Amino acid sequence: MKRPIILGIVGDSAAGKTTISKGLTHILGAARVTHVCTDDYHKYDRRERAERKISALHHDCNYIDIMQLHMERLHYGQPILKPVYDHSNGTLVRPEYVQPKEFVIVEGLLGYATEVLRGFYDVKVYLAPQEELRAIWKIKRDTAKRGYTAEQVRAALRRREPDSEAFIRPQRKFADIVVNFYPPEGVPLEEAGPKLNVRLILRPTIPHPDLSYLLEENGTGGIQLRLARDHGLPVDILEIDGNVSGEQARKLANAIWEHMPELRPENQSLFGNYSDGTRTYHSHPLALTQLLITYHLLKKYNGLSSIPFAPPYAALTRQATHAAVATSQTDNTPT
Repeated sequence: MKRPIILGIVGDSAAGKTTISKGLTHILGAARVTHVCTDDYHKYDRRERAERKISALHHDCNYIDIMQLHMERLHYGQPILKPVYDHSNGTLVRPEYVQPKEFVIVEGLLGYATEVLRGFYDVKVYLAPQEELRAIWKIKRDTAKRGYTAEQVRAALRRREPDSEAFIRPQRKFADIVVNFYPPEGVPLEEAGPKLNVRLILRPTIPHPDLSYLLEENGTGGIQLRLARDHGLPVDILEIDGNVSGEQARKLANAIWEHMPELRPENQSLFGNYSDGTRTYHSHPLALTQLLITYHLLKKYNGLSSIPFAPPYAALTRQATHAAVATSQTDNTPT
């Protein structure tokens, strides 16, 4: 048996985590994917947070220690009894039994909050859409699905900004891939929709597929790959224009599919989709982003050897402790 491959998708509220996850699940197949949301580990419900004047983004508002224990179990293919937070009404409800499948997608606000948590991911993605764009997404989502008014959402964004700065954005530097959606120049945010550009920062912490031959052959028609620096370190930056032609998008998609021979290539119309609450749209940049992340998951999966079951770290620690106690009880050497 192989252990599960764990993908982290971290970003601020309404950054697009669920949208990315849905596309990945479709490409890989729902029967192979387990989904875990770290927002379920909130200590307090919505009413309690208001009374305590603490936001869900703050470390102290989340059971990060339990997240670490559960991530360890998932890493070793063990089931967890996961807490559940109901976003529709802000309450904590009955926990859920979760059995990890071949791929585990872990999304949420604080997935990379500690070194221990970060150690359990095979691929780490951070979503960093333009902040003004994220605010529009959050207003649309929270008014449609969570019972807030637009002004309440704007007030919450202002109130939570210090915690976003202190706890959420610092996690960006730990990601292997940073996904930055932003509108084309001169296009109003509200009208950008499926024409949003995406900038993918590809860090050398994981090996990325060589796509340079494709881009050199086809010029810069909506897709560019360049070397740059991020936080002072060298990175590749893949830019995909929201107006990229369908033909150019297909060529890049086919180049990525070639690196995944175990999967049957699918029409891009079946993923890369998102909804604004009333209509469903297709985005070539979104589809290509999902496809590239899928490539990394499969590469990690194929790189694993079948391994004998190893007990989780906590179990090993307990065994070592018990052994030490047993030794001390039988050892008459003076101390």
